[in-house]
Amino acid sequence: MIIQLKDINKTYPGVVPLHVLKDINLEIDRGELVAIMGASGSGKSTLLNILGILDNYDSGEYHLDGVLIKNLSENRAAELRNRLIGFVFQSFNLISYKNAVENVALPLFYQGVSRRKRNALAMEQLERMGLADRAHHLPGELSGGQKQRVAIARALITKPSIILADEPTGALDSTTSHDVMNLFRELNAEGMTIIIVTHDPGVGAATNRIIRISDGRIVPDEPIITDIKPQIIV
Repeated sequence: MIIQLKDINKTYPGVVPLHVLKDINLEIDRGELVAIMGASGSGKSTLLNILGILDNYDSGEYHLDGVLIKNLSENRAAELRNRLIGFVFQSFNLISYKNAVENVALPLFYQGVSRRKRNALAMEQLERMGLADRAHHLPGELSGGQKQRVAIARALITKPSIILADEPTGALDSTTSHDVMNLFRELNAEGMTIIIVTHDPGVGAATNRIIRISDGRIVPDEPIITDIKPQIIV
C-alpha cells in the first residue's frame, strides 16, 4: 500500500471556520489508477493537496510509502515531493520563456543534476511522448495536448512513485483528452500509481476506481474494472 489516510480532518479558519475534510479514511495500493471526483467545493482539491504534501491536515494520520506525513519541515516536505511525487496540472504550469526540454529538465536542476545529464534525460522523456521534434519550441508554440505531454514528461523525469494529476484534461478538447488518458493508462500498465482529480465522468470511467467525495466526506468506493484493464481508446 502506497497511500494510507486515517481519520483525516482539515478546517480552514475564518469568521465561520470551514470544515473541508471530515474523517477521511482512504487506502490506495501501489500501481492503482484512481479518480477522485466531486462537485466544486466538495474538498477534492484539498485532499489532493494533502496527498501531494502541499497542504497540512489538522488531525489524523497520513502515511505515504510508509512515511508518516505530519509536521514536516519545508525542506523535508520538498525532499519527499521531489523523490516520490510527480504533478500534472490543468494549466500545464510550464515556464513560458523556457523551451520544452528545459521545462522537462527543471526538476533535475533542483536536484543538482548537471545540465548535460538533465537535458539528455529530458530528451529521452520527450521522445517517449512523441515530442522530440518539439524539444526546442517554447510553450506558446505548442498545442494544448503537446503542452500537457511536456508537463507529463516533466512529472516523470524524477522517476516518482506517484503521479498526482489535477484536472489534467480540463483545458483540452475531447480527442486530446482521450489521448492524454491513453497515456496515463499506458504509464499505469507499467506500474505507475496515478491519482486524477476530475469532474469529467469520462475521465473517471477510464480509471480503475472512482473515489467520490461529497461535503468533505468520502462515499463508498465505486469499482470500475476488476480483473480487466481499461482498453485503449482509438
